[in-house]
Amino acid sequence: MSSASKDREAAGGRDRDEEGRARNARPRDGLGRPLPYGEHGVARQPEGVVRRPEDSVAEAQALLDAGKPFHAHEVFEDAWKSGPEEERGLWRGLAQLAVGLTHAARGNVTGGVRLLRRGAGAVEEWAAAGARPQPYEMDLAGVVAWARELAAELEQEAPAVDAGARAPRLSSRAVGG
Repeated sequence: MSSASKDREAAGGRDRDEEGRARNARPRDGLGRPLPYGEHGVARQPEGVVRRPEDSVAEAQALLDAGKPFHAHEVFEDAWKSGPEEERGLWRGLAQLAVGLTHAARGNVTGGVRLLRRGAGAVEEWAAAGARPQPYEMDLAGVVAWARELAAELEQEAPAVDAGARAPRLSSRAVGG
């Protein structure tokens, strides 16, 4: 029996972290889907990391480009939870967009469309309310347009998408620029 299995058994069948909080320790694939215990998965994003907003954008973009929107969602979630109150709507909306792309890549068209539209609306609402259409050099209008176009395409064709190939450009700046 593996040490992870013993730990689960000792905790009443639930994975726990060092503080005793429930945490799913199953390995995950690149789209965040749980794999059976013992299989090799993709390294998970560490939770609760406080980053500068610019670093959150850069890290999320790298993950999106690598076809890992589930992991990018975790970066956005950290920014939403650790950032200033007035920016939470922005980061939450971006996290919803990343989860929408995750669902679309997994073949869950309905969930993907719903979250892409919800995230686009949240990002657009945040930008309008704060009159900050390009915080941290992000092209929010472009991101919103990307999400709505992908949602409409999914509704028409209903295919699973390649997450890396369909990743949004968070910034209008050139890659690496």
